[in-house]
Amino acid sequence: MFGCRWLPPEFRTIVCMTALARTAATTCTLLFSVGCRSNAPAEDWGLPEPDREFRAAWVATVTNIDWPSKPGLPADVQKAEAIAMLDRLAELNMNAVVLQVRPHCDALYGSDLEPWSAYLTGKEGAPPEPLYDPLAFWVEESHRRGLELHAWFNPYRAAHPGRPGPAAESSILNQRPELAVTLGSRGYRWLDPSLPDVQEHSLRVVLDVVERYDIDGVHFDDYFYPYASYHDGKDFPDGNSWDAYVRDGGDLSRGDWRRASVDGFVESVYRGIKDAKPWVEFGISPFGIWRPDHPEGIRGLDQYDALYADAKKWLEEGWVDYFTPQLYWPIARTAQSFPRLLGWWGAHNPKARHLWPGLAISRMKGEAGATELAGQILIERAMEPGSPGVCFFSMRHLMGESSELGARLGKDVFAGAALIPPSPWLSGRAPAEPRVTLEPGGVSFRPGRAKDVVRHWIVQWEQGGDWDTAILPGTAKAWAWAAPPAQVAVRAVGRSRAAGPPAMVEVSVP
Repeated sequence: MFGCRWLPPEFRTIVCMTALARTAATTCTLLFSVGCRSNAPAEDWGLPEPDREFRAAWVATVTNIDWPSKPGLPADVQKAEAIAMLDRLAELNMNAVVLQVRPHCDALYGSDLEPWSAYLTGKEGAPPEPLYDPLAFWVEESHRRGLELHAWFNPYRAAHPGRPGPAAESSILNQRPELAVTLGSRGYRWLDPSLPDVQEHSLRVVLDVVERYDIDGVHFDDYFYPYASYHDGKDFPDGNSWDAYVRDGGDLSRGDWRRASVDGFVESVYRGIKDAKPWVEFGISPFGIWRPDHPEGIRGLDQYDALYADAKKWLEEGWVDYFTPQLYWPIARTAQSFPRLLGWWGAHNPKARHLWPGLAISRMKGEAGATELAGQILIERAMEPGSPGVCFFSMRHLMGESSELGARLGKDVFAGAALIPPSPWLSGRAPAEPRVTLEPGGVSFRPGRAKDVVRHWIVQWEQGGDWDTAILPGTAKAWAWAAPPAQVAVRAVGRSRAAGPPAMVEVSVP
């Protein structure tokens, strides 16, 4: 159970009021727990269920925000930086990383479709030296620590002014220049979302990664049509494609035409992922406000008319498995109220997809910022008790002892380990009962079926009538006890995040 003893009185009041408002919707009377952790017997076995919560951080690679720390580092230095981040996530009892693998029509992995990223090597198109595949490395090392790896793509951004050097000859900007436009005085390049060839190319890029890598999720952020500031406040320059649409008899307004292009692409990505690997999840992190006055009194950017992103529709249609609206504002800011916006998105989630808001560590500094963010986590748990979770922007703010939030997470907010909530709408079969062998000082285990893919092991042991729980990565093969328990139960958790039946072992000590 997680407490809130360090929260200021005004935050405690908000959390308690929020939780009380949802009490009727949950069977758990512990307001701040993740799920219901108690010793009440679980069905058939009397085993307590482990906590469930999505605990993730974004690792941004564009302009080397998080990783690697600068372009052109040797491969061993890049790997060491990645391992330090993954170790930190594991230390803080977090369970997922969202790695930006396509900042803008480039790749932080081996690709036949797009060139190596300049943020990795210092020159677009140049491979890392010595050669290795960064995404394969991140996936393997994440799973070794029991972390999910979600691959983050920018579907339309084609070039960023912070990129070292020019686009590679193999870049789509040089191979198909008619698909992109130039924005404003800073020189952003953007693919035209309305063009079928753009949609086909970006979909191929996503599905290529889904098919070749053992990732757990695909992730988009808030960049669809660009923010107006990227084009010096002017409208997106898609006059040629708009004129062609009108000449062909199109009758939508320009805004509806743009939104329809994005809608169709989002749906095709979701369905394409499910056709390739049904267990790979699709998540989107849109701007946190759908439209001003939704809910009443909310002020801010109108993403529906500015980014042509009808994010509410994607959630309502179920074209995502999880939704991470960027709620980057404080609890007490009335015009962008964190709990009101979270509640509004929750009210427009008829298919009960995971609602895991994005929180901005970069905007919440020092001890006061850590307290604010911890309060937001508690509010989110109270409002989404069946499937809590958050994602932090960004990873560098969690690194080192100087991170006030990192210290708070490890000691209190994320004091115990948690599994990510399952997605019952996905047709993933739970693993079979594992094969467990009693060893001197512990147990060893392996999958019950040869074809079972195990992402985690739940090991539980009983002493004096009480059960304790450990969550181990799927790569683990054994568990050692500190003192002999009366019995041990082992369950396997598969790609669907559903736990299979337990294997029970009684321990007799001479």
